[in-house]
Amino acid sequence: MSEVPTANIEEWKPRTEIGRLVKEGKVKSIDDIFIANARIQEPEIVDALLTNLKYEVLSINIVQRQTDAGEVSQFQVAVTLGNEDGYVGIGVGKARQIGPAMEKAIREAKVNIIPVRRGCGSWYCSCDEPHSVPFVVRGKAGTVIVELIPAPKGVGLVAGDTIKPILRLAGIKDVWSRTLGETRTTLNFAMATWNALKNTYMFKI
Repeated sequence: MSEVPTANIEEWKPRTEIGRLVKEGKVKSIDDIFIANARIQEPEIVDALLTNLKYEVLSINIVQRQTDAGEVSQFQVAVTLGNEDGYVGIGVGKARQIGPAMEKAIREAKVNIIPVRRGCGSWYCSCDEPHSVPFVVRGKAGTVIVELIPAPKGVGLVAGDTIKPILRLAGIKDVWSRTLGETRTTLNFAMATWNALKNTYMFKI
């Protein structure tokens, strides 16, 4: 895992109302944005409100697109980022070089950041500490379905290597998982996991 590069907030010129309120100090918590059901459209908002963000590369692929001049090859980079304490995002970036593609992916991951409700939903534990998911959640992307099941302390992340970084950066330490579909498709596998974590706030406890 690596530290996420942050923008210079002093030089930031907000383009949205939420961005303006954040820079003026009228919005001091990212939770206020999610409570208001507002959409984060500028990565600088996350830079201003969340600290200790880390990222990890999920995949690097070469993709091709057809243009008038012929086929153009680009790098496609997928990353996940989070603060290991209840926030996680996923982003994908494309460019002719890996560096710019990664920068685009990190910016998109910041915009896609979500809160993750954690808890101890396991009947075998019931410690009331936020180390797992609070209940069974399911996410889908393409043909891939991921189900996350609460696990007791000490179990660890019983999941595929592709999605372990997403769970770790979200602050999940113990979980069982069940998957269906073509999990070799890294991006769909990751997005299905992200959607499952997103659903921890779709249901009322």
